[in-house]
Amino acid sequence: MQIKIQPMGPYQTNCYIVTVEGKDFIIDPGVGAAKWVMQHTSNPAAILNTHGHFDHVWSNAELKKKLNIPLYAPKDDLFMLSSDPLGQGTPPSKPDYLVNGDEILDIQGIKIQYRHFPGHTPGCSVIQIGDVWFSGDFLFKQSIGRWDFPASSGQDMIKSLQKVLKIKENYTIYPGHGMRTTLKEEHKHIPYWIEQVRRTI
Repeated sequence: MQIKIQPMGPYQTNCYIVTVEGKDFIIDPGVGAAKWVMQHTSNPAAILNTHGHFDHVWSNAELKKKLNIPLYAPKDDLFMLSSDPLGQGTPPSKPDYLVNGDEILDIQGIKIQYRHFPGHTPGCSVIQIGDVWFSGDFLFKQSIGRWDFPASSGQDMIKSLQKVLKIKENYTIYPGHGMRTTLKEEHKHIPYWIEQVRRTI
């Protein structure tokens, strides 16, 4: 597996091109991502969204048209892709496939596993490829995604953090913002964040 990373837009949202067996998977193409992706992909297979916030999906429609590849997004965040609920002027995009919760996909013979961890958004998910997690805005290095946005849920965030604590395998985590980490390392910080969220709900 090869992983190319480029922070995009005002929030420096990480856009990833993940190459597996010669196939390129574009994860979370945010603001201004299209030019970089076009320069660095040679065999695009699919666009994958971890969740629906504008800084992760801004370039969906442009890349889908230019590359003629399918778009996969969590079903519960479809409203964000179609209606721009945060009023950011996000270009609307239409997924070819809506991922329903925890789901394992086969895209051109490559296993792509969605792990549903709602809280930051209703559809917020980790995308697992091999032993790597692309965690979007669920987990960051020593931190978690915000739970105070419209459509966020502190109660769901607590359940998701409790769910991830039960996962014993270790994974390398590439988040939607900032530096990579590991699940084993983040397990040390998650109990603190559960308490922080609990105090606000």
